[in-house]
Amino acid sequence: MNDGRQADTERRRTRVQTAIRTARRDGAPLTAAAVARAAGVDRTFLYRHRDLLDALHCAEQEPAGPGSAGVPAVTRASLQADLANANARASRLSARVQQLEGRLSRYLGEQAWHVSGLDPPTDVGELQSTITQLKQANTELKRTLEECQGELDAARAANRDLTRALNQRG
Repeated sequence: MNDGRQADTERRRTRVQTAIRTARRDGAPLTAAAVARAAGVDRTFLYRHRDLLDALHCAEQEPAGPGSAGVPAVTRASLQADLANANARASRLSARVQQLEGRLSRYLGEQAWHVSGLDPPTDVGELQSTITQLKQANTELKRTLEECQGELDAARAANRDLTRALNQRG
């Protein structure tokens, strides 16, 4: 009975090894579940026989199939490296797109501001000189107004004095 059990274990081991070689040759997934299914054994069989599980893990890391001439074989590690590179490139492209969207938004905002007429005039220097001239003219007008006000006050005072003098004579 013991010999029968050992023979059965050896047959299952042989089927697992054959399933690993076949999966590696065909490029099929090299996972414990896939190999166990192909060999017709339970996954726990692989975990009880560490040498088979190690052989499976080694087969995962090796190139799949006999690579074509000049074409490098694809391994799990190379696919993971390609995925990491693609993710890094996608992150860089995403950052660049955000930067370009920001620049476009600022440019369109400036254009809308300019078209709306709300932006400062282009002849700011000319306007500044006009403002300065107007301020000087305003100052001169205030001084002239003060002089005229003084003369008017003097004329009113003289008029009051004359009116009072005429009223007292009268």
